[in-house]
Amino acid sequence: MRKSRFTTEQIIGLLKQVEAGMAVAELARQHGFSPASIYQWRAKYGGMEAEDAKRLKELEAENNRLKQLLAEAHLDIEALKVGFGGKTLAPQRKREAVRHMLEHTAVSERRGCRLAGLSRDAFRHPPAPSAATQALSARIIELAQARRRFGYRRIHDLLRPEFPDVNHKRIYRLYREANLAVRRRRKAKRPVGERQRLQIAAAPNEVWSMDFVSDALANGRRLKCLTEADDFAHECVDIAVDHGISGTYVIRLLDQAACFRGYPKAVRTDHGPEFTSRAFIAWAQRHGIKHLLIEPGRPMQNGYIESFNGKFRDECLNEHWFTSLAQAREVIAEWRRDYNEVRPHSSCGRAPAARFAARHRAQQANNAVTFNPGLCQE
Repeated sequence: MRKSRFTTEQIIGLLKQVEAGMAVAELARQHGFSPASIYQWRAKYGGMEAEDAKRLKELEAENNRLKQLLAEAHLDIEALKVGFGGKTLAPQRKREAVRHMLEHTAVSERRGCRLAGLSRDAFRHPPAPSAATQALSARIIELAQARRRFGYRRIHDLLRPEFPDVNHKRIYRLYREANLAVRRRRKAKRPVGERQRLQIAAAPNEVWSMDFVSDALANGRRLKCLTEADDFAHECVDIAVDHGISGTYVIRLLDQAACFRGYPKAVRTDHGPEFTSRAFIAWAQRHGIKHLLIEPGRPMQNGYIESFNGKFRDECLNEHWFTSLAQAREVIAEWRRDYNEVRPHSSCGRAPAARFAARHRAQQANNAVTFNPGLCQE
């Protein structure tokens, strides 16, 4: 809009002269303006004094300033919504927010950094990871690819000997940056019913749990795996692999395991034909072993072996393609050794199961020697 060369006070003075009786044409000729301007000025400033015109001008200036501030506030709100979408405090997230603001809004870099609470120098020069951090991140990715069902806590347990000064929070940050989070499996919804509580074992070899896991070779031939686990130490006693396993076969495998570990006080199984056969029942009675049978259709009453079988499937069977029985036995034996001697267990104080069981047996032996009544009498 074209600005008038007369001030508001001058315009009001000209209107006063017209009201005093001076001809419009004469006034326009003297001051060099169009006679039509008088009528426009009268519509806008008619009846006003100089002080009123000054106050109106101040109000217009204030109104323009408020409009500008409101527009800037709306721009800031829009930039914050585009950049953040929510509360954030991490510098990495603030840098991403500033980049979104610059791409999708009209704010400047200086203003975007001010809105995000980040200095321009920090925005332009993000920190570069050190060589030690890069080595740690590469090791985390390597372990996560080798053990796909491991979360950051178990990976931290495996990295403790190699990186003793690194805490779990740093492992978690690098684990998330590499996008290695394990997807949670959706549990099937089952009707709520009364469950029988598992009896917690108090020592190794007190209760063994057993079950079968099925798989197949590349040619389609069936594989049957008998899994045996110690309820107390969560240690895998044995995994037998064959095309078929009968009740007599199960007895022979248990006798072989007992040569190194001794016989358990009790075994927990389901109602499979191998575990309810006459041969298995006679073997349990012959060695004084209590046979704990779960209720039909209640696998969680044998929860220890069910949990072990889930890990066995995820970390071993689903990760390998077996072409022969010999290869299957070799791979499964190696996985069992790793499970017992390397893999950390949260139920064992973040230690491998074999180390936990050996430590507990040594403690029991020391207690037996310390409190031996015969030694006390001597």
